[in-house]
Amino acid sequence: MKSIKENTINWLLEGENWIRYNTLIHLFEIEKTNPIVSSAYSAMMADHKVITLLGDIQNWDATVLKRHNDAKHPIHKLSFLAEIGISGKEPPIQSCAKMIFKHISEEGPFQTLSNYPKVFGGSGVDDWLWVLCDAPLLVYSLAKFGFDKNPEVRAAYKHLISLVRINGWPCAATETLGNFKGPGKASAPCPYANLLMLKAELAMKSSPGNDYLHTGTNTLLGLWEKSADEHPFLFKMGTDFRKLKVPFVWYDILHVVEVLSQFPFIHENKQFQQMLNIILSKKDENFRFKSESVWTKWKGWEFCQKREPSRWITLQVLRILKRIGVLEVNFSQKEILLHSEL
Repeated sequence: MKSIKENTINWLLEGENWIRYNTLIHLFEIEKTNPIVSSAYSAMMADHKVITLLGDIQNWDATVLKRHNDAKHPIHKLSFLAEIGISGKEPPIQSCAKMIFKHISEEGPFQTLSNYPKVFGGSGVDDWLWVLCDAPLLVYSLAKFGFDKNPEVRAAYKHLISLVRINGWPCAATETLGNFKGPGKASAPCPYANLLMLKAELAMKSSPGNDYLHTGTNTLLGLWEKSADEHPFLFKMGTDFRKLKVPFVWYDILHVVEVLSQFPFIHENKQFQQMLNIILSKKDENFRFKSESVWTKWKGWEFCQKREPSRWITLQVLRILKRIGVLEVNFSQKEILLHSEL
């Protein structure tokens, strides 16, 4: 058994308030009612960057999505706010949720103001639409904010689940887009859609025995196994895919492993272990990790630089290791123990 140095634990706890809060609840598993945690939450809510994000999502009704990896779009800011643990009871979240609930398709999924060129089957004008590489992210975010029992959220989730095939979720879209087709074979699974659907299933607390969970995880693991030869919808798993990058906006190795690690039945899977080992190979002598690529629109956030280790990325990796059972944490002793030589 190997111990991670105390200075790395202190380093995490000395980070920005939103990192401190997430370290306390996710790594040390201290109850949210504990004064030390509630104080960290209050401090997080007072962080000017968090306040800015909460303001940005108020532009939901007026911001057009033209690229699904547009890191500055409110859909990704909303998702990040959900990931860092902002309560769905906060007024800015409630306000944004009301705007989202105003735009529900006849099929059930929530719509996003989008603009798709005619060459891809779109109209070339701004319109409220949904496709399978944005709609699951709204279900995920709303569920994380506590709306998972809401009938509209459950209806959206039910329709998206129904689109699954034997090889996973395809590139699918609202009926109003007619002949919409992404840049790939109609029979192929969309890697990003499968990743988002698994996130939605986790947030909706899907049954562990659900066949959809196995279909989605098998699809992602299969894509890794065949990554040298198959690149459905232009999603490659080469050099760029393997760079550590947050927030989770697109299809990359840390995002994929973070999601897959939440399914115990694949922890010993060969493909999962291969991806995890690539991530772990990037640690420094203090078991810290750097951003290897950044979303420039997130300038000012501690992970939006490649010079120094990132507390947020380091915390993501430690959470994964804790989740798969190779890491123990003792907050009182400020000690993190590894059960293997990583």
